[in-house]
Amino acid sequence: MPTAAKLFAAFGFAFMAFFASESFVFELPEGTDPGWFSYINTAIGAICGWRVMGKLAGDGYYSAMTSGLRTLAVFMFFALGGHCLAEMIRLATKLRYDGPGDAIMGMFAMILDYGFLIVTSVPVMLILFVGSVLAAWFSEWASHRWN
Repeated sequence: MPTAAKLFAAFGFAFMAFFASESFVFELPEGTDPGWFSYINTAIGAICGWRVMGKLAGDGYYSAMTSGLRTLAVFMFFALGGHCLAEMIRLATKLRYDGPGDAIMGMFAMILDYGFLIVTSVPVMLILFVGSVLAAWFSEWASHRWN
């Protein structure tokens, strides 16, 4: 059922995902073409905001903050996993792996590498944490305002 809290959460996490993705592009190795990276992450952020944070809104602002961080964890899981899965499939079609086990291990290695890039980038982490808490508070505000 659509609610104002879900709408605000979707928009808030979409904005957070877009700005964090645009900031993360500067951390990628030189010559990397980001392509649709920011737009795909924006869609993932909107879906996570709607499905996860939207359902958790309405329990108070402190609870909203922890729910926002939970939604951030779900977003990071799907964003990192999805992009690394796509990259693994691209490399597998070019026969860069010896077998399926090697491809899956390569995907998990990419998740660790890109995860380390995200964690060591202060601007990206700041955008992710502050953005997720603000998006959660806006969702909570909408839940109280239009409930």
